[in-house]
Amino acid sequence: MLYDECISGLPRRSTRSIKTHILMISLEERSLAERLQRRIAVEEEFARTGRTFREKPFLIQHEDVLIRPVLKAALKLAGLYSRGLRNALNPVIRKLTLHFDNLPPAFEGFKILHLSDLHIDGVDGLAQILACQLRGLRPDICVITGDYRFENEGVCDEVYPRMRTIISSICAKHGIFGILGNHDSAEIALGLEDMGVRMLINEAYAIEKSNSTLWLAGVDDPFDYRCDDLPAALASIPLDAFKILLAHTPELYEDAARRGVDLYLCGHTHGGQFRLPLIGALRHNANCPKSYLSGQWRHAGMHGYTNAGAGCSLLPLRFNCPPELLLLTLRSN
Repeated sequence: MLYDECISGLPRRSTRSIKTHILMISLEERSLAERLQRRIAVEEEFARTGRTFREKPFLIQHEDVLIRPVLKAALKLAGLYSRGLRNALNPVIRKLTLHFDNLPPAFEGFKILHLSDLHIDGVDGLAQILACQLRGLRPDICVITGDYRFENEGVCDEVYPRMRTIISSICAKHGIFGILGNHDSAEIALGLEDMGVRMLINEAYAIEKSNSTLWLAGVDDPFDYRCDDLPAALASIPLDAFKILLAHTPELYEDAARRGVDLYLCGHTHGGQFRLPLIGALRHNANCPKSYLSGQWRHAGMHGYTNAGAGCSLLPLRFNCPPELLLLTLRSN
């Protein structure tokens, strides 16, 4: 009734603006704990059954006891372990400029710092190294596309002080935004929001500049927890608006392009983490074309970038695949 009273007699553009505003108010009125209810329920189900939605090969299900110790011993025996650890502590800053036909003029030159897969409690010293690099950057916004914890389960005590070191080093004019990954728990979202990160749980946020708007949409993990809801995340965004989607994996690329997303930012794959000369990554870990597993890609006019991540999983090592921070500049064609 309130919405109908507000919009009667208004032109279509005004109607759309008021509808968007009311939807945004509705989202803001829901606390983060309320927005996480679906995720919390799934986590409780996984804890009770010991299963996830995604069927995994036997070795992957038991990689902690079957793969990790064997691989670690083999790399130490070959004298490669220390080299891999040095590689993991040597992140690079990649700079990329993307051009769009429909970028609002006010956002010409808009800079996005994209971090992903920090797994920050898995590599000692990484938080301090990243903090030093981040202090020299001045993005307009920072987005973090999930996986803050090294293990898939367990306590998060070591995550928070290290994430606080990183977040306090980021100077982003329009704020820091994050989503959850498949290594994370709902608890982490609450902790990060207390540190000043705006967590997007299947919802959108409007960034306004000089009477223009750019929209950020973020979905919950589509990989293991499958709590993603792309239609809900885009529901409050006008159809003709410029849309940036934050998702943990690149696997939603088809649906995102169909729904008019302009820029898709994700991670999860680590770019392979261990890459062999000529062969490349030994493990892809996502159901999408190989070209979408690392770096820049396009699909049906939508730009995408799959971040190789700043951290590591399984072992705190990298080979031929450096950890990365992406500084992305938006330009108009």
